[in-house]
Amino acid sequence: MPAPSPWLPSLAIAVLCLAAPARAAEAPRLRSTPEQRREVSLTVYNQDFGLVRERRAVELPRGPVALEFEGVASSIQPETVSIRSLAGDGTLRVLEQNYRYDLLSPQALLQKYVGRQVKVYRWNDVTGREEERAAEVLATNGGLVLRIGDEITFDYPGRIGFPEIPANLIARPSLVWLLESGAERQELEVSYLAGQINWRADYVLVLSADDRSGDLTGWVTLDNRSGASYEDAKLKLVAGDVQRVAPKAVMDMMVMRGAAQEAAPQFREESFFEYHLYTLERPASVLDNEQKQITLLQAPGVGLDKRLILRGEPHWFRGAYGGQIESRRKVGVFIELENREANRLGMPLPKGVVRVYKADSEGGRQFVGEDQIDHTPRDERIRIKVGEAFDVVADRRQMEWREQGRCASESSFEIELRNHKKEEVEVEVIEPAMGDWEILQSSHPHTRKDAQSFSFTPKVPADGKTLVSYRVRVRWC
Repeated sequence: MPAPSPWLPSLAIAVLCLAAPARAAEAPRLRSTPEQRREVSLTVYNQDFGLVRERRAVELPRGPVALEFEGVASSIQPETVSIRSLAGDGTLRVLEQNYRYDLLSPQALLQKYVGRQVKVYRWNDVTGREEERAAEVLATNGGLVLRIGDEITFDYPGRIGFPEIPANLIARPSLVWLLESGAERQELEVSYLAGQINWRADYVLVLSADDRSGDLTGWVTLDNRSGASYEDAKLKLVAGDVQRVAPKAVMDMMVMRGAAQEAAPQFREESFFEYHLYTLERPASVLDNEQKQITLLQAPGVGLDKRLILRGEPHWFRGAYGGQIESRRKVGVFIELENREANRLGMPLPKGVVRVYKADSEGGRQFVGEDQIDHTPRDERIRIKVGEAFDVVADRRQMEWREQGRCASESSFEIELRNHKKEEVEVEVIEPAMGDWEILQSSHPHTRKDAQSFSFTPKVPADGKTLVSYRVRVRWC
């Protein structure tokens, strides 16, 4: 028996490579448009991407067919696309998948016609009509260059006519599959990830007159720049920090309308893996290049604590500063609240910006500050820095400093707190020693915040002042 020819495997590979394109070329071409959608679901992550899942009923001939699936997002990640038949009976095979994004535009059309003939039209004021001439497109880099007759020209002052649209230019991004269908009608489910669609949470907190309570309203702001619209979508939002491999002022107007009113929430919240999922209880249309705002929560009468905090610096304990360190240092103003059901909250809050308002003596609400909060589980405490106090200031002096070995010191400080308000205030003075510390002497009781910091919480009388003094020994290595 003769030995097999060494050319046979190569010949077989060549036959296979040529067979698939021939089969694709012979297959009939069909289009599926967004109007054929049966259902669309949109899950948006607060990391500027979303999961799109839609169902369409498509008439398909038996056998190979090229299906052009229009209306996908221009920011699609093609490698994440999944298509399946909901019949689940093995009657659909995916032979090939392509993503076409060479979109029709004047510049793209001209580029496709480089080296080809077009018609140019120019208005003649004498004859009162357009004059038509044949032209060849020579180049489009940095401007249009044409050959008209025996001349080469650019910046031609007229319009251009094209005989047809090239087959490889499309009006909107599309997925194109080479399918093999065993049924004449298929209900397809297509899903993919798309970028440039994001959501964020924004909160409005309106303080009461005594700053002990407030009305909290949360808004979801959707920003869709994905290149597609999603009509009557089932909308879900995921809050959390999802690991991904990186590829190569309306709110202010809303708050002036009135205080938050108790209302049924529009979003249903649930735990999902290690994140939280918020499902809108009604369909919503998220259009391309649109910002949409939906109420996330309304919680009137939330209990609050207003705190004044003065925070020191770690390096003050490691060197001699020779007297006054700070003069008229402003004291930070913070609002704190418990995210508990007993406090009319108790819902996992997505990260976002909290904007704080308060009514003035005439009843008009004024903006008093804003801060960013992180994802906050239920039963956790939220701290919002509003700004710096105008009428409460502090001076700090280093009275003594002694080095005790290579990385230890003993020092004494005086902190004078002055209150120019008409009522008594309480100021928390936090001292981050950043080492193994021991209070040797103090004018006020101290509290251990943690292993490396301590605090004092003196009261400062109206139009008065309070002096906090202490001596501390610190070892940092």
